[in-house]
Amino acid sequence: MDAKAYWVGFNRVKGIGAVRLRQLIDFFGTLDIAWESPPEGLLAAGLPPKIVENFLQVRRQVDLDLIMATIEKKHVKVLTWEDADYPRRLKEINQAPPVLFVNGSINVEDDWAVAVVGTRRVTPYGRQVAAEIARFLAQNGITVVSGLARGVDAIAHQTALQAGGRTIAVLGNGVDVVYPPEHRKLAAEIATQGALVSDYPIGTQPDGVNFPPRNRIISGLSLATVVVEAGETSGALITAEFAVEQGRDVFAVPGSILAPQSEGTNRLIEQGARPLLKMSEILDALKLEQIPEKQLTRKLNPTSQIEKNLLNCLSQEPLHVDDLCNLSGLPINEVSATLTMMELKGMVTQVGGMHYVAARETKGNYIFNDNK
Repeated sequence: MDAKAYWVGFNRVKGIGAVRLRQLIDFFGTLDIAWESPPEGLLAAGLPPKIVENFLQVRRQVDLDLIMATIEKKHVKVLTWEDADYPRRLKEINQAPPVLFVNGSINVEDDWAVAVVGTRRVTPYGRQVAAEIARFLAQNGITVVSGLARGVDAIAHQTALQAGGRTIAVLGNGVDVVYPPEHRKLAAEIATQGALVSDYPIGTQPDGVNFPPRNRIISGLSLATVVVEAGETSGALITAEFAVEQGRDVFAVPGSILAPQSEGTNRLIEQGARPLLKMSEILDALKLEQIPEKQLTRKLNPTSQIEKNLLNCLSQEPLHVDDLCNLSGLPINEVSATLTMMELKGMVTQVGGMHYVAARETKGNYIFNDNK
């Protein structure tokens, strides 16, 4: 069985999140062993009796093979902490989601992302500003992240797509469920020019309690969060709070002191958020003026220890994949999978017969130092 099936299985257990899943991995070594463990083993691993009871119920009820087949049929990708393409920014936050379900693709360039969020009851002023911010970000190669909600979120996604940019929608339901339903066409477009992302299992229906927690993923994927308009109780303010906790920048668009939609943003500014007066201030504050060059360097530099090890073995002389396994000490499945990803990034080139060479640009940009 695919090892990811056990991640997906534990993701369905109420009460097992990032902290408890890490406990299980530390105790059992792998999640397949944890999944098959008797109750006393789970208790020994530190799970409370109630959580063990929840787990046993899920284990009795679910068919992991069927779930994984359904995920594959729906063209959904599963990312876990162990995957090299798990979003780097998100992995940096406290209690990063162990499992992400992705409809679409998360790419290297999405390391440079900014969240644009705000009220569902957007004013004409907020509509104009949200569109201008999203267009500006997309035109500068920055991925726009939002929550697919009505109002500011939808405007941000739509404008980024229209500008030819990438956009990621973080959902409070399964990625195979669209909410609100009128955004079905928009969701399909996002999946082709970005990604729909959720840490909720496929099939999960929208529920009010799901949306505040998903906001930590919106801010976690992003270098900064821009709040366009928000009332005093807007969910966008929760995203801003998560951004602060995660050490990310928060920008707020100033608004009329008479407009209810600006009460939250004006309050954020009073509390220390950066007032967004010019679009270029986002680039200046985050030092994002040279995104294309940074994206190229990011693509060419190794993003995992395995990539680094393989690059240290490669040169301009063709090397067979078997020789790479021997030199790196890595198993063939890991070497083959990593080489495929490195080839897509332009880091290595296959020159025939399973022989590989390092791209000249890679050797020129990457400083080989085992202590890095």
